Amino acid sequence: MRLEAKLRPAEFLTVQGDLAAAARAVNGDARRALALASSLASVPRPGEGHTMQLFDALSTLAAADLTAARVVEAHLDALAILHQAGYPPRPDQTWGVFAAEGPGLTLTAMPADGGWRLDGTKPWCSLAGLLSHALVTAHVARADGPPGRRLFAVDLRQPGLTVHDDVWVARGLAQVTSGPVDFSQVAADPVGGDGWYLSRPGFAWGGIGVAAAWCGGAVGLARTLFDSAGGRAPDQLALAHLGAVDLAVTGAKYALAAAAADIDGGAADGPAGSILAARVRGIVARTVDDVIFHIGHALGPAPLALDARHAQRVADLELYVRQHHAERDDAALGHMLMMTGSAPW
Repeated sequence: MRLEAKLRPAEFLTVQGDLAAAARAVNGDARRALALASSLASVPRPGEGHTMQLFDALSTLAAADLTAARVVEAHLDALAILHQAGYPPRPDQTWGVFAAEGPGLTLTAMPADGGWRLDGTKPWCSLAGLLSHALVTAHVARADGPPGRRLFAVDLRQPGLTVHDDVWVARGLAQVTSGPVDFSQVAADPVGGDGWYLSRPGFAWGGIGVAAAWCGGAVGLARTLFDSAGGRAPDQLALAHLGAVDLAVTGAKYALAAAAADIDGGAADGPAGSILAARVRGIVARTVDDVIFHIGHALGPAPLALDARHAQRVADLELYVRQHHAERDDAALGHMLMMTGSAPW
């Protein structure tokens, strides 16, 4: 299903049902997810007054199919970054963002022949073998100063790239292969200056968009629990699990709504945006963990063994939410709070 690409942001909510149906049709297929992503030009960008509609769209996708949400989120994040940089993509392009770092792996950018060339290895390059383009961070080597880190736009269809999809053995998000990629003299166009990718306001906002997708995955599981409770007379334990899931999901949705209001209201730039993103991501990640716990205790092994959609959703979500680094991210939030110099509550 190809959604109308000319909708104004205020009209976008009228196609949420179509969005859910399109995501269900993806059914874990990465190529179908990319086709869906390329059709969503009407989804609002963060920080332009309709951020909650963006978060709702990502949640709607994830509640129906997490592969769809995972692929679309990265594509839309890349488009938002390109828009901020004044670097317009073509509508036939599909984009990812390769910004992770890994021990022992370095990607270096060097000026060459009036342009730039990338050499080295980049880890966690999702769908590098299927995407047409990606935004890639690389370390800039300079003879006249300290190295910096810069963002580059890369056409993934050119020579010099070796994609290692064979290392991806995950059962969750199985088709969103995210192995390393080797770069050998690969041409790249700079997007923003040194440090721009990490310092721009949208860096924190993109992280909250990922959390919106996590929340949608939790909603999908919560609906399974609700439907099960409606199929038979629930006992007190089943009702307790349902109530606990509602508290967790509702809290996460409130956190996302408040974050969207702060982003659109100009209150999520700089350190405030970093703290906001850390809080919301932490809240939603805990929600996901709580919902998976309660679903497992309430429903037992049957849906994991006999319901293919449910079993896939659990596997997908358990992997996806591990982009939150648990106690390490909690510690990073604690450090940011201490740097403010006063208690935030």
